[in-house]
Amino acid sequence: MRQIVLGVVGGLCMAGIGVFWWQGRAAVENYAPPPPAPEAPAPDPEDLPVTDPGDMQGPTPPEVSDLTREEQRFFRYDRNRDRIITRNEMLSTRSDGFRALDVDGNNLLTFEEWAVTTARRFDNADADGDGRLTPREFATTAPKRVAKKPACKC
Repeated sequence: MRQIVLGVVGGLCMAGIGVFWWQGRAAVENYAPPPPAPEAPAPDPEDLPVTDPGDMQGPTPPEVSDLTREEQRFFRYDRNRDRIITRNEMLSTRSDGFRALDVDGNNLLTFEEWAVTTARRFDNADADGDGRLTPREFATTAPKRVAKKPACKC
């Protein structure tokens, strides 16, 4: 009798496990994601990529300036483009000329030597003495052009 009871209990356990397994398998299949799409074939390494710009537009190229050489030189100093060079604007761009401004010839240029020379140059160019340079006044500060030597002595 004991064997019969154990057989019935074992059979019921197996039937319960089978029912849970069957329901669990059906639930997984109902909510399973679709199968993955087949992968695209790899491109041939010898083929060049093809791009279609469509409606895209690149940046516009820079335009040639209509400024004369003297106007370009003027605007290098006129930082705020108000067509007037103040003393501060003139002094701020003169740092490259320190070596040429050595007054005492000791191969050392102090800021004071440079500032005095540049301020004198500014004062000489400022014809009306208003503390500002107009384009016409600024033109008098242009460096003197050196004549080029001929390439050969023919």
